[in-house]
Amino acid sequence: MTALMTHDEFRTALENAIKGKSANASPFSIAWANGTLTREHLCRWAENHYHYVGPFADYLGYLYARMPAHMTEAKDFLLANMYEEEIGGDRHTDLLIRFAEACGTTAERVKNPDNMSPTTRGLQSWCYAVAMREDPVVAVAALVVGLESQVPSIYRKQTPTLREKYGFTDEEVEFFDLHIVSDEIHGERGYQIVLEHANTVELQQACLKICGIGAQMRLLYTTALYHDYVERRLDVAA
Repeated sequence: MTALMTHDEFRTALENAIKGKSANASPFSIAWANGTLTREHLCRWAENHYHYVGPFADYLGYLYARMPAHMTEAKDFLLANMYEEEIGGDRHTDLLIRFAEACGTTAERVKNPDNMSPTTRGLQSWCYAVAMREDPVVAVAALVVGLESQVPSIYRKQTPTLREKYGFTDEEVEFFDLHIVSDEIHGERGYQIVLEHANTVELQQACLKICGIGAQMRLLYTTALYHDYVERRLDVAA
């Protein structure tokens, strides 16, 4: 039987569960960082991304409602995270729409769920299912560690290209600048919650498994954007 890991061992195992599955490895992320996407491709990204991250406060709300009362710090973190997403300054989805409009699409198209791909719909549904059904500690491992903690490393590669290659202004890319900072904090808090409260072998193993699945889900979602909007357009052009 697997032994209960120390916090240091468990932290390393959680990080390793994500390694090799980061969305940075997707062809869409690589093309973005290299500046080879068009503004039209970025429009399609924004229209899909809205339906993944737009309900993030909802995912956390379902999780907050099921978090045990004695886990006060975890509940406080979830509440603060929801506040930041929705009313703590500019609403994050409003910043995403601002970027989308700068790319050339409209708020109406971004908000229309008919414009998200089936893979995006699958990621959104998975996030809802995890928030509603998994053990709360396991759900934090999935949503905050497996998904949210990846964001700073992704956006640090993409945001300079938005300014230098595409010529977006600081205001237009505020969505990315904000999340480089905020999601680094959120990701670390997620790690601390999981390290503290996954206090059995079974919980640790469940967290490791779902952390890897979460990373795979984001990688699959981002890769599908390339297949759906870049490769198919190239095939049509050919």
